[in-house]
Amino acid sequence: MLHRAVRATFAHQKNTNGLLCSRTRGIATESRQAYLEHLPSHPGISCLSLNRPQSKNAISRQLLKEFREGLEEAHFDKRIRVLILRSTTPNSFCAGADLSERRTMSNSDVAKFLVDLRGGLGQLEGLPMPTIAAIDGPALGGGLELSLACDLRVAGHEVTKIGLPETGLGIIPGAGGTQRATRLLGPSKAKDLIFTARLLSASEALQWGLVDYVSDPGTSAFDRALVLAEKIASNAPLALRAAKQAISRSEDLPLETGLDFERASYEPLLHTQDRLEALQAFREKRRPLFKGE
Repeated sequence: MLHRAVRATFAHQKNTNGLLCSRTRGIATESRQAYLEHLPSHPGISCLSLNRPQSKNAISRQLLKEFREGLEEAHFDKRIRVLILRSTTPNSFCAGADLSERRTMSNSDVAKFLVDLRGGLGQLEGLPMPTIAAIDGPALGGGLELSLACDLRVAGHEVTKIGLPETGLGIIPGAGGTQRATRLLGPSKAKDLIFTARLLSASEALQWGLVDYVSDPGTSAFDRALVLAEKIASNAPLALRAAKQAISRSEDLPLETGLDFERASYEPLLHTQDRLEALQAFREKRRPLFKGE
């Protein structure tokens, strides 16, 4: 009989959509509030899973610490072509900061938490592979700010609470919401969203441009995110990373400098095995088999 710790290391568990998720840590992930997991049934696609169901994944200090550990692990894992940020709990995403825990924190604790949260969202935004937020429940305050640090956002059809309600609580978004929402929506819509503290439904968020896709009725955001991830992951991994790098820098660079940066990102791809495989597959009228080499 395998030792318990060894069994835990190689444990598999079905997620909420019936897909096998490999858990490769040496400790039980049920005790973790955030962790990285791979999908053996979908090579190249991994999840950073929020796992604090009793509080709708409100961001505690422990969740944030483990979230950042998962990001660090994902950053250097070249097997990951697409990362999905999701909740392990149906009808849930992230309800923002844990206000119950916040009440027990000193001013210096709050200041450190905000610095760590900003750092975590910077890590998420800076991941080299494409990222998708699967919003299957309320995405409020810091929860929406988490999703804004992803490249793409998918909302569940039945989700009704997506927004930045901080001004109704006497504060403003403090983890990048004023900046990322403005870059995504433009100043006028970002002001409307934040000044009114309004909460949007999934369909309204799609109309605003706050999310990119809404799942079909009866299906989850994770279901739709997985379809999108499969489409992305079928393309060349090195090209995906180069494209993300070039697009992400475009906001910060003048056009001519951006064009130079694009060319610098393009050139190394010409000499990759994946590029040669793409040309060979085109000649043979088949789909290329990319290896990230």
